[in-house]
Formats: sequence, C-alpha cells, structure tokens
Amino acid sequence: MRPAPSAPHLITLILLTAFATLSLNMFLPSLGNIAEAFKADYGLVSLAVGGYLAVTAVIQLIVGPLSDRVGRRPVLLAAIGVFTAASVGCAAAQDVWTFLFFRMLQGGMVAGYVLSLAIVRDTRSEQKAAGLIGYISMAMALAPMLGPMIGGLLDTAFGWRANFVVYAAGGVLLLVLCWFDLGETLEREQQGKDGVKTGATTLLREPRFWDFALCTAFSTGAFYIFLAGAPLVAMTVFGVSSAELGVYIGSITAGFMAGSFLSARLAETLPMASLMLAGRLVACCGLTGGLVLLFAGYLTPLTYFGATVFVGIGNGITMPASNAGAMSVFPKLAGSAAGLSGAMTVAVGAVLTTLTGVMLTETNAAPMLIAIMLAASFVGLLAALRAQISANRRTRRV
Repeated sequence: MRPAPSAPHLITLILLTAFATLSLNMFLPSLGNIAEAFKADYGLVSLAVGGYLAVTAVIQLIVGPLSDRVGRRPVLLAAIGVFTAASVGCAAAQDVWTFLFFRMLQGGMVAGYVLSLAIVRDTRSEQKAAGLIGYISMAMALAPMLGPMIGGLLDTAFGWRANFVVYAAGGVLLLVLCWFDLGETLEREQQGKDGVKTGATTLLREPRFWDFALCTAFSTGAFYIFLAGAPLVAMTVFGVSSAELGVYIGSITAGFMAGSFLSARLAETLPMASLMLAGRLVACCGLTGGLVLLFAGYLTPLTYFGATVFVGIGNGITMPASNAGAMSVFPKLAGSAAGLSGAMTVAVGAVLTTLTGVMLTETNAAPMLIAIMLAASFVGLLAALRAQISANRRTRRV
C-alpha cells in the first residue's frame, strides 16, 4: 500500500509563496541607492525588476515540468539553495553587472510559489485544494504591502545591501524548514515517467486548461493594469499625497484578501467554475458601476477607488479556483500546469502594463484606466463562462 504524501504544514506553504513575492518587491526602495553605489544608469539597474520578471517566467516553465518528473522536494530545495547563494552574491557584488547576474539567479525563488500550488494539489482534492489556496492567498497578500516597507527600513538603517543579507538569511531558514517539514508529495510511481516530458504540450492541447489559465492571467492582468495606471490617476486627477496614494493602492490588496477568505470558505460547497464566474462578475460589475458614476459626474477618490476594490475582491474569489482547476485538468501534471499558468500570467501582465502605459494620458487617465481593467476582467469572465459550460457538459455526461 502506498504511503500517504508527506504534506507540509500550512505555515511552510505560506512562507514559500510569500517569500517568492518578497524576492520581487522588498528591495524596490533601494533601486536609486543601488544605481548610485554602482554609478550606473537607473534604467540599467531597473533590470533587477523587469529582467527578473522575465527570468521568473522562464523558470516557471522549467521547474513545473521538472518537478513532475523528479519530484517536488528536490526541485524546491535546489531552487531555494540557488536563491540563497544568489542573495549572497548580490550582497557582495562590487559592480552592476555582477549584481544583475546574481539578481537574475534569485529568480529561482519563484519555484516556492509554483511548487506550493502543486504540493497543495498533490495532497488534496480539487475543491479542498481551492479552499487551502484561498487561505494561502489571503495570508501572502500581506507580502506586497509589507515588503517595500521592510526594505525601506533596512535600507535607511543599514544600506541597500542589508536587503540581500535578509534574503540570504531567509533562504537559509526556508531551506532548513523545507528539509524537515516537506516530504515528497508526488506519487512515487509517477516520478520519471516519460509522459511527463510532454506535459506542456498535453496541457496546451486541452481547452479546459486554457479556460482556467486565461481566467487567472487576465484576472491578475487587471491588477497589474491598476498598479501601472493608479499613480497617474491619483496625481493628475485627484492630486492626492503619496501617503493617500499608498492607501488607495493598498485597498485593492485588502479587497483581494477579503475575496480569498470568501473563496476559502465557499470552495468545498461550490463548484470551481461557479466560483470563477462569481469572482469575474463581481469585478466586472464593480468596474462598470465605477464607469457609470464617472460619466454621471460623480468622480471622487472614494467612488473611483471604491470601484477598483471590486477587482481585488473578484480576484480573491476567482483565482484559488482557477489555479486549482488548472492543476486538476491532469492531476499528474500539476507541476507543469502551475508553471505554465504562472508563466502565462507574467507574460499577459507584461503586455497589459505596457499597453496601459501607452494608452493612458493625463487627459483620459480616469476613464481609460477603468476601461482597460474592465476589458481584461471581461476576458477573464469569458474564460470562466467557457469553464462553466464545460463543467455543465461533463456533469450531464456523468
């Protein structure tokens, strides 16, 4: 009889996913000081963000299928080890190119997010997985809010290198935690199967995977659009202070936490496609209401950012279900599905933020930002509708 998979504690999964986020944004307040320290152009140093995102997209395409072949545990431990060593390299770098080289290697930490999702699906049914992902998402949503704050304090007190020392220390702690708490969750008989080599091809040929993955990508894309355009709207339309802007930007994350909590509570009673659809309707209705109020002449920070909060709530409801659904199309390819869906989300986000920068101007910023967010959310709604139709057909066959 096969032993049960060794599921890690919830705190381990939360820390892995949260640290994957912190590795992107904690050091952001230090970018200017890094450029000054290396006497480098700020645009070059900013590759530590843009280039890092591109690298993480590629890494997700690698670690997901690799974990389906050799197991979650060895891939995750290796990725954390590389991240830890790269963090030391960043802290010790004496020129910008050495710094950027090691910064790109830090991208291995994205495996913490990808494989946490796969581990959840390995050890739980589809609906239980969605519920747990909801709780993990709710907790890890704090990371984007707290990361830059912590990084700024470290930079002020000890200099920019302190961020990377903390990264390295965190990597060591995660390595120890995973070594003792994380057993192998991939079924032994699946490891090394040749069929896993074609995981990405198999998934891309399956329409249901596209429904889940596109719903995730465009739901997240609406959030990326908000991050790209909200500062322009806040400054040119409402003239708010930086502190007020922080509150308005944080509001969408607070909405995401609330939506994730709802999703976690409802996941075991509602079908995945229904949760996805509900979240997309919340987002689209909230944004549509915001546009109606705007064109009716009710344009205030409260009505405007009150409308965008619904994107956060809707994403929190949708994404645990869409992530669990993507990994449930072929449960034996959960790692490949998590990696491929994650890479698609990064790619779609990059395209949408670029379009936002091109389309927004000081004169059209307020209505255009909501319109672009609504368009992205609507594409996610169409994907959720397709998932719902597919689920209904499968139910009728049964």
